[in-house]
Amino acid sequence: MRVPLYKLAHARSGDKGDTANIGLIAYKPEYYPLLVEHVTADRVKEHFRGICHGPVERFELPNLHALNFLLHRALGGGGTVSLRLDAQGKTLSTALLRMEIEVEEEQARRLGLLDMEGE
Repeated sequence: MRVPLYKLAHARSGDKGDTANIGLIAYKPEYYPLLVEHVTADRVKEHFRGICHGPVERFELPNLHALNFLLHRALGGGGTVSLRLDAQGKTLSTALLRMEIEVEEEQARRLGLLDMEGE
């Protein structure tokens, strides 16, 4: 089954020049392995195709149950020169949370990801 990341984690984002920085933090420690397995740099790069024109780097922070992503060349030159509405990349965290990952139904049930109606 497909599970949106917003059911597993929260996120924050910002910028350093033309590089967007997105932190993805698991709500529960038991969700972190799902993030590590499914939210790869390649998947994030594909999710932000058309926005991110450089490489995506992923850093694991297991003690925080978090992943950090750097999206290079993603902000139209950076805050002081970009003509984008979101030149600092503040909305990219919300955009990442809309990404969906595949989770076995039994695993989703065990982790409490299914609501009362089984969605």
